[in-house]
Amino acid sequence: MVQKVYQVHEIQQALELLHQHTHQAKLLAGGTDLIIKMREGHVNPAVLIDISSMDKTRIIEVQGQEIHIGSTATFSEIQEHPLFQKDLGAIAAAARSVGSPQIRNRATIGGNICNASPAADLLPPLLAMEAMTVLRSKETSRLLPLSDFLVGKEKTALKSEEMLERVWFRKLEDRSGLGFSKLGIRNALAIARLSMAVYLKLDATGRCLEARVASGALGLTAQRENEVEAFLQQQVIDETIIDQAAQVLEKTTAQRLAGRSTLPFKRQAVQGVFRDALSQALKTSLRREQS
Repeated sequence: MVQKVYQVHEIQQALELLHQHTHQAKLLAGGTDLIIKMREGHVNPAVLIDISSMDKTRIIEVQGQEIHIGSTATFSEIQEHPLFQKDLGAIAAAARSVGSPQIRNRATIGGNICNASPAADLLPPLLAMEAMTVLRSKETSRLLPLSDFLVGKEKTALKSEEMLERVWFRKLEDRSGLGFSKLGIRNALAIARLSMAVYLKLDATGRCLEARVASGALGLTAQRENEVEAFLQQQVIDETIIDQAAQVLEKTTAQRLAGRSTLPFKRQAVQGVFRDALSQALKTSLRREQS
């Protein structure tokens, strides 16, 4: 049962309270995941620390060659931000795919990341961009790749006295692009049954120098798809290669989900979702080559 609620406006205040109450405390930002878990009895914090009014963790900004998003930035703010309206439109698309407008107005990127749901919509594009997490406690600050931060279904490397301050990733380089695609049960309020993000970097001849493919709802947590990444390396991305890469991903999916009731659906659906995300990434890469 909640015994105390604190509303804080500065990061250091939140960190001091986390240090004092450690395992008894939970951070509250949008509350779209936490409140439901509390109502269902899955978590029972004695202390709630309301960080929704912390302006310094609501940033979305460029710092040199990096794009930083504060942990309390909402999905609506990400969806509408100018940084994500063109070449990084996949980030806005992922944010836009989350729930209803009311949910997007409250739900935060930090909550989405720390909840670590296998179906979290922003995780695949962030993984494909090799995002880094900045974790703060009262005494220390550490940098951890998002891929290492996610350790399992609804499990992260976040310590009880830490908070996720922000996430950042490098801007797209020339001849590079990012794509995102999602298949939900229905358009509104849809939890992803399958989502995919693809990053591509091409050389001047159109050959793939680097591919990063990340999936959601294909395992215990969102993850990189190493086999299809390796296949795409050094390939000229045409329809034949796209078909072959989709088959590689379908085979990986079949092995990973063997015996699960969702396998027949997902082994077929993954190919279409992957093709869509890859085509978007390729289109952006070629456009950035010409600009």
